[in-house]
Amino acid sequence: QVQLVESGGGLVQAGGSLRLSCAASGGTFGRYAMGWFRQAPGKEREFVAHISRSGGSTDYTDSVKGRFTVSRDNAKNTVYLQMVSLKPEDTAVYYCAAVSTDLYGSRRLIARYDYWGQGTQVTVSS
Repeated sequence: QVQLVESGGGLVQAGGSLRLSCAASGGTFGRYAMGWFRQAPGKEREFVAHISRSGGSTDYTDSVKGRFTVSRDNAKNTVYLQMVSLKPEDTAVYYCAAVSTDLYGSRRLIARYDYWGQGTQVTVSS
């Protein structure tokens, strides 16, 4: 059983930056591929980014490509989401999620992930 705790959210002006962290415990972190998702008010949860177990493969939704970077430090049991050039439409609760296998074609599917954090709020003002 893996526990995930996100941190680093907050209020930032458009054009600003934030770095989200997701700390994992209760499992061997390197065995899990990790995803970031977000949910804006009144909208469904959506895929943001994914990183493979080794960190060698990443994937991003089109709206964040070039602005967000996902990374991981397996020694620290932590995955990060660096966000720059933030826009008001990035406002959402951001969740990290873990799955105990590398995903390929299904890495953007919510149902493929086994464990979820409680989320951290990101608010971008215009």
